[in-house]
Parts: sequence; structure tokens; C-alpha cells
Amino acid sequence: MINPTAILQSHKLRITDCRLDIIQEFLDKNIALSHSDLEETLNQQFDRVTIYRTLKTFLDKDLIHKVLDDSGATKYALCSHGEAVHDHSHEHVHFKCENCGETTCLEDITLPQIKLPPRFVKKEMSLLVQGICEKCR
Repeated sequence: MINPTAILQSHKLRITDCRLDIIQEFLDKNIALSHSDLEETLNQQFDRVTIYRTLKTFLDKDLIHKVLDDSGATKYALCSHGEAVHDHSHEHVHFKCENCGETTCLEDITLPQIKLPPRFVKKEMSLLVQGICEKCR
């Protein structure tokens, strides 16, 4: 089982109740979550600005990544964390269930290499697959 405290320590982040609770939400749900998703479950403990700032810090420290989603809402997913802190890639496939609306990282499926024309510089690449997830099937 992944320890939220260890994740914060490995990223040299101060341990706070909000940070621990947000990481625990990502670990418990194991899907991409939006700010409003977190606000719904944590609004009794933390205000929306604290949640927003925590997500921003996590993005800056490469603890979470943004997830492509056709809903218009920005969603985030916890990055996989092996032995080394930055041994993961954000360039993987995301799967959105048309039934329940949950978006999941499929980290074992990598994106193909794309050769861009000269003078084009890639910053980010993503792929969203839509269908029915294993829970809804």
C-alpha cells in the first residue's frame, strides 16, 4: 500500500492535512479527479482555495498530471511513483468511460512517437480513448 506521507517526503513537500487527504483521495479512487470532485468530498475540512493551491503545488512538483478529458473540466491524476521520484511519463493513454464518466490512466500503454515537421517543438502529447470501463461492462 502506498503511503501518502512517503509520497510527500519523496517530493520534499511539507506534510499537511490537506495534502495528505488529497493524495489519499487519489489513491482511494484511482481515477482522474477535478477540483470540484475534491471539493465535494473535502469541503468540510478545506476551502476551495486551499484545495486549488494544493493541486497547483502538486502539479509544480510533478506529483500529479493534467488529464485530457472531453468534459471541459480540468482533471488530475496521481503520477505513478516507483523507486525514483521522476521515473514516470505523462505521455500515456487515458480511458474515459461513456457510462460512469470516470477517466483512468492506462500507464502501460505508451503513445507512438510522432515526427513533427522542422521548427515544431512538442510540449505535450495525449490520447483519450472512450468506451465502457471494466466496472460498467
